[in-house]
Amino acid sequence: MTLSACSRSVDQTRALAAALAELARPGDLILLAGELGAGKTAFAQGFGAALGVREPITSPTFILASQYEGRLDLNHLDVYRMEQLAEVLDVGLPEMLDEDGVTLVEWGDAIIPALQPEYLLVRLTYGEADDDRSLEIEPVGTRWSARTRALTLALTPWLADGPC
Repeated sequence: MTLSACSRSVDQTRALAAALAELARPGDLILLAGELGAGKTAFAQGFGAALGVREPITSPTFILASQYEGRLDLNHLDVYRMEQLAEVLDVGLPEMLDEDGVTLVEWGDAIIPALQPEYLLVRLTYGEADDDRSLEIEPVGTRWSARTRALTLALTPWLADGPC
């Protein structure tokens, strides 16, 4: 089941991500997909803020991975520059998933073939107006699928019948 949501601003994207963060559990993996500038880092900022991360969250494009402390630790990866799936293992993704934190991966759709089918896929696309974003939220596997009702309730303010 895929949920469709609509954000009308960067602040709404952050608020939507914060609502999802309230459902996060240790070991969760969230994959963020979308074009450059679609809002993946804004999503990570809202998600991290809801986890109690106090330091600024920036895109880890050049450092590949950042870790932040909060209610749950946040591992934030960017796999845009990785040329081979083996590099994901070199960054330590499997170990991060075994920890007590949550892992967000920007450009995460690129590494789906290297993953176990247990993640939440969040696809961000541009909407009609400059700040509009359509978000497709798809639970994959049992971890997130078991929270489908909670996901629907958390996303109620942003749910949409179609694209923004």
